[in-house]
Amino acid sequence: MLNRIPEGSAVFLFAGEGRAMSQDTDYRFLPDRNFFYMTGLSYIGGKLVLVKHEDGKEEQMLFALKKDELAERWKGKRDTFDKIASVSGINVEDIYDTEDFDTIIYPLLSKYRLFTDSTSITEEYKEFTMAHDVCEDIGPTLISMRMIKSQEEAEAIAQAAVITEQAVDAVRPLVREGVTELEIYTALEYEMARRGSLIPAFETIVAIGMNSFYLHHSDPEDENGVTARRGDIIQIDVGARCCGYCADISRVFFVGEPEDEQQRDRREKLFTLISDLRKEAFSFISPGQSFASLNERMHKITGDALCSWGLLEEGYTDEDVKKYYWHNTSHHLGLDVHDISDRDKLFEPGNCLAVEPGVYIKEWGIGFRIEDDVMVTATGCRLLSSGKNQ
Repeated sequence: MLNRIPEGSAVFLFAGEGRAMSQDTDYRFLPDRNFFYMTGLSYIGGKLVLVKHEDGKEEQMLFALKKDELAERWKGKRDTFDKIASVSGINVEDIYDTEDFDTIIYPLLSKYRLFTDSTSITEEYKEFTMAHDVCEDIGPTLISMRMIKSQEEAEAIAQAAVITEQAVDAVRPLVREGVTELEIYTALEYEMARRGSLIPAFETIVAIGMNSFYLHHSDPEDENGVTARRGDIIQIDVGARCCGYCADISRVFFVGEPEDEQQRDRREKLFTLISDLRKEAFSFISPGQSFASLNERMHKITGDALCSWGLLEEGYTDEDVKKYYWHNTSHHLGLDVHDISDRDKLFEPGNCLAVEPGVYIKEWGIGFRIEDDVMVTATGCRLLSSGKNQ
């Protein structure tokens, strides 16, 4: 980071504060991702200051709550500064009590060029920029850094995918006539949690039958809502976290064979199409390609198939295809499931992507997506998840 800012500059990043769930309880804390990216730390109220002095000397300062037996009795255990230093890589002598932030930092504010992160949603960021309206945005620099993952980051995503797919495999025996979305949803959340993923990458989606046409169906229905019938599909979209990094996996379950022969044929056609789209996407993604070129390729294959099935006519347009191909094929993946990125930038080695071709045909009453995670390499891409079709 410091090699990307001019001399006489200071960068401020904030972990954020807890969010109240009730009068005396907060939700489980998830830090600002840029703060976590720079420190690997997840504690409430953390502040990171990076300084590049006018003489070129570099300095890092980290602010945290010090150990306090009485406060910890009620608010939970705090790490020692030695532990914080071992995780962050910042020298323990450069870690200070949060209460000393104003006193230590004040001298910097009047004589240094200030940077902070406009993508942050922390209250500290809002207060800081209101008090110092000359702050410049470090966000684009952080975006360019976070778009290129190290092997360690890719391994964390791969491990998150392992946890996710183990959870999916664990709930397969629940797929039967009469099962509810809530049964599968709670089982998925449990299976991820017991493997160490206490905060999912995003809201788990379990959609039975026609609910699959609601792409973000994140409120699972119980026995008073939709339940699985013979021939239904169950769309699952789920992701665990590992070391802060997200997986994004979609699978489709079939609840037996449809009784209607035409519906069996339609389901087989759609499953074959999605399988073909996945194979093509994995072979197409490579350095120099883009989200736009990937979508164009997916739309062409889908359009030709829809035309052969009589759903589109010869001479169809891209807008015609989008009536069935509703969402983008891919997005960046990392500390957020839709990780910060420049979507117009060409793919580069180190990009980690979720790949999710999906087709939704309301006339047939069926639509789904299958999703896996990949890392762009020098010559193409490699799977970070299993690549199972189901």
